[in-house]
Amino acid sequence: MADKKNQVAEGSVTDKEKKPAAEKKPAAAKTAKPAAAKPAAAKADGTKTAAKKAAVKEVAEKTVETLEKVEAVLKKVAAKKPAAAKPAAAKAEKPAVAKPAAPEKKAEKPVPEKAAEKVAAKPAAVKPAAAEKKPAAQKKPLITDGSVRGRLKARFVAEVVPLLMKEKGYTNVNEVPALQKIILNMRIGDIKDNSKSIQSAQKELDAIAGQRSVIVKAKKSVANFKLRQNQPIGIKVTLRGAKMYEFFDKLVSIALPRVRDFRGVSPKSFDGRGNYALGVKEQIIFPEISYETVEKMRGFDVCVVTSANTDDEAKALLTKLGMPFRNN
Repeated sequence: MADKKNQVAEGSVTDKEKKPAAEKKPAAAKTAKPAAAKPAAAKADGTKTAAKKAAVKEVAEKTVETLEKVEAVLKKVAAKKPAAAKPAAAKAEKPAVAKPAAPEKKAEKPVPEKAAEKVAAKPAAVKPAAAEKKPAAQKKPLITDGSVRGRLKARFVAEVVPLLMKEKGYTNVNEVPALQKIILNMRIGDIKDNSKSIQSAQKELDAIAGQRSVIVKAKKSVANFKLRQNQPIGIKVTLRGAKMYEFFDKLVSIALPRVRDFRGVSPKSFDGRGNYALGVKEQIIFPEISYETVEKMRGFDVCVVTSANTDDEAKALLTKLGMPFRNN
């Protein structure tokens, strides 16, 4: 037993001694390699830094050279500036001397006698034309459609309005009643026997009114009157503005005096709201209608619409405009 223990102890000792010997070999090999590699890397780094330093020196030298060149150029430019300014001042003085020479040349050119006469004649011809136009622009005539056609409108503005303002006590011109519209209405009773009668009647009413009329059709059918729906039964036309005043003037001054045994129109035909209605029995009292071309005697209604609020105001207006009312 003692021998075995000794052998084990010896064996352990030998093993321990052998192991570090084996471990030392690779350690020696490892340390040897980097020791040889270090000086090579150091040499490479040294060459790179030396090259960089040389490049930096070259760049610095070049920048110094360029700066010196720029300074030399700037000095030359600064030295040349005052020399260049002197001729500029001299050039500026030259045009001052040359300017008066140009108008002298133009003045030296002789003007022909004919051209001088034309120039002198032009202002003389223009001045009287301008003087003649001024009074024409200042005038504002009330009559625009001719002295005859627009005379009732001019009379209303110049005479009727001031008279009504005094009589009725109006304080504003817009309070004075005036004509608004005139409506002409013609009924055609013989259309059931003669269908072409509406054409001749429409032509006559258009000539009297001076405006295109409108055909009126039946809204319902009535068997006792032999009337069908949408059958033309009449003609109407509404007049406003200049045509309204022209028709009223023609009615009062020409048509009504041509009525047989005329003694005036009735003063009781007002509707209570300032409107007046009048009946014409024959269309031949108007100068536009020729007696030879008339197929049948036809009458029509005339309704005068005014802006008056009462019948008295409307009657006063129509009387001033020339409507011949009877005394009774």
